[in-house]
Amino acid sequence: MTGENKSALRLNARAARTALARACPDIAERIAAFADAIEAGRIVAGYWPVRDEADPRALMRALAGRGAALALPRIDAKGAALSFRRWQEGDALTDNHHGIAEPRAEAEVLVPDVVLVPLLAFDARGHRLGYGGGYYDRTLASLSARAIGVAYSGQEIDAIAAEPHDRRLDAVVTELGMRRFGP
Repeated sequence: MTGENKSALRLNARAARTALARACPDIAERIAAFADAIEAGRIVAGYWPVRDEADPRALMRALAGRGAALALPRIDAKGAALSFRRWQEGDALTDNHHGIAEPRAEAEVLVPDVVLVPLLAFDARGHRLGYGGGYYDRTLASLSARAIGVAYSGQEIDAIAAEPHDRRLDAVVTELGMRRFGP
């Protein structure tokens, strides 16, 4: 898939996600209902949602209630993998250069067992369409963590052309439930 095609796909996926967000304003609570599908007592890295991303915070609260330590991503350097910093509700956050809330630099670095991943689209093989910066691809390549996409069910599309650096999702959780992808 050429860069132009992926750009067009991203544009269409953003528009579709905006419509899905309006149609499913309770996505956070609906996704949280599936917390039992994720092993408890682990280190789970979530994300602070921006714009109309599916909101994982209620799921993160449910996982913390089952013993999980929580972390949020932090961009330490452009072009590098994300670091994950310990976070709990009420901890102070700071906006990075993309306007995304992230933990402060002094927060403890954690290595997650599970990474909840934002996305623009996903397909039935577990491929995800991200924003094009490569942060999650670089990060997931450096971890043995399970990657779980957090999405609206309507974000599924027919196919996403995978590139050699793309890491497939192990599962995706939507308002309809947890869906696991095979090897």
